[in-house]
Amino acid sequence: MPNFYPAQTHPLLTRFVQSLASPVAYGLYRLQVKVSEEDVALLRSLSDQRYILMPNHSNFQDGVVLFLLSARVGQLFNYLVAYDNFRGLLGAFLPRIGAYSIKRGVGDRESILHTLDLLKQPACHMVIFPEGGCSFQNDTVMPFRTGAVQMPLQALNTLAKQGDTLPNFYLIPVSLKYRYTSTMQSTIAESLHQLESTLGIIPPEQDFYPRLRAIGEQVMQNLEREYQITTPPHLDWNQRIEAIKTHVLNYCEQELNIIGSAHLPMREQVYKIQSLLETETQETTAHQKIYRATIRLLNFDAIYDGYVAENPTPERFLDTIIRLEREVFHLDQPPPKGHREVQVKLGNPINLKDYWSAYQEERPRVIEQLTRRVQQVVQDNLSRAC
Repeated sequence: MPNFYPAQTHPLLTRFVQSLASPVAYGLYRLQVKVSEEDVALLRSLSDQRYILMPNHSNFQDGVVLFLLSARVGQLFNYLVAYDNFRGLLGAFLPRIGAYSIKRGVGDRESILHTLDLLKQPACHMVIFPEGGCSFQNDTVMPFRTGAVQMPLQALNTLAKQGDTLPNFYLIPVSLKYRYTSTMQSTIAESLHQLESTLGIIPPEQDFYPRLRAIGEQVMQNLEREYQITTPPHLDWNQRIEAIKTHVLNYCEQELNIIGSAHLPMREQVYKIQSLLETETQETTAHQKIYRATIRLLNFDAIYDGYVAENPTPERFLDTIIRLEREVFHLDQPPPKGHREVQVKLGNPINLKDYWSAYQEERPRVIEQLTRRVQQVVQDNLSRAC
């Protein structure tokens, strides 16, 4: 594979794929997009402006949803996409519809420079997922990374030096919330039964939540046994989860004889480990075990005890079940559990031009402030979505 896949948008091909996107997404991914006419009109009103769409990233279909949004508003987007997605034929297809690659965890200079070049172009419309990876949780967000704000400000800085007038440049928070269109009771029951059968669990009772917790307890015990983790009996589930994640991360670092980066979020540390594994010329059994451990870390990165209990919707039940299926059945992407509607909600655009003076005086503070603001708008709209 090449080290980098630049965007090579083919407008006619992209328009053709956009024309087919809705029925293909309905049949293949069992989803359809709902977006208000007001939000469609908003994006169309900005067709000749630069903007970045900044959505939450709850699952692997989010990129499809953003492509469907591009078709709905009749515009061409660029998409910053993880390098692993460009394997095989997708490496030829994705760049033609506006996607380009980024290697996470290594400071991908080629990708960053390409991003800055695209952002400086008139009417650039870009999609960046600021969480940096999937949270696997439908209505909560992980901390947003500052790079999604820092790069457009860098591009704006270059544009400011090239002309007398500072151009508009918008950040647009985007909330993606999935809803199953049926009750999903039978699907939840069958999914729990398959996990129980595989793990050798006799259901403690018929209610779904105790059964889900029993499965979660067994999975934790299996992980503690596999990695020889001894936890004090007084620890609650969240403390055990953190202990497992810390131990597994340390295991990966020790096996590769590398020094950890404790100042970074766990997800960024995992990406660094995965990038190091990719540089190895020979794949060994030991490396396969380490890679498997990194997948586990990403799978359970945002999970916490109480996620289902505080709002026991079918979506939260199945978020957690799918996580457990990925672990127990060694699946990367379990098939969709049912038909879903995806509610797309845009926040008010934030014009970076309005923050320019403050950015010149105190750049880190402004970048952090804008990152937190976008994250809060995305989370607020997720919480309000019905």
